[in-house]
Amino acid sequence: MEPRMKYYSLIIAAVAVALFAVQSMVPGFTEEFLLDSSLLAERPWTLLTSIFLHGSASHLIFNMFALVLFGLMLERFVGSKKFLVIFFTAGVIASAAAAFMYPASLGASGAVYGILGALAVIRPRMIVWTYGVPMPMIAAAGFYLLLDMAGLFFPSNVANAAHIAGLAAGAVIGLALREPAQKREKKQNMLKDEEFNAWEDEWM
Repeated sequence: MEPRMKYYSLIIAAVAVALFAVQSMVPGFTEEFLLDSSLLAERPWTLLTSIFLHGSASHLIFNMFALVLFGLMLERFVGSKKFLVIFFTAGVIASAAAAFMYPASLGASGAVYGILGALAVIRPRMIVWTYGVPMPMIAAAGFYLLLDMAGLFFPSNVANAAHIAGLAAGAVIGLALREPAQKREKKQNMLKDEEFNAWEDEWM
């Protein structure tokens, strides 16, 4: 029997919302846990803690909406534990990339892009809405990649390098997980066919 989903994307989103409330109420909290590139050697844990902080309500809402929407899909396809591996690995790699490119950074977008990258590999033909247009997941990921690549040359106060690094990390992990996920789905479909055949033999 397949293990039940833990809905980790919902839990992570709830933690981020709670921490944003703390950011709003506790002076100096954000500065203590965001990723300050000049202090990274002294505070390496900020590669992780910065993922849970956000610069504004709109920043938080956008990231959490994407996290919950795509995170639940990914967790369903690969399982809860593997979802956590993708989220945190992509998030830390995205933070590391940001440390080389920007003075400071915060936000879950790099980790969310890791989810997008993994989905693009595991479910490339799954249709999603991107800026109001339905397109395959692989095309949506490619579209976001192009936007962020353009952002490297036309800065817009967005950590485009972190997005690209997170997307790439998620895609690499997705490649490693794709075959096991497909085998698991095939096995589930076979079990459903066997159950239907057994029902058919008994009642028809």
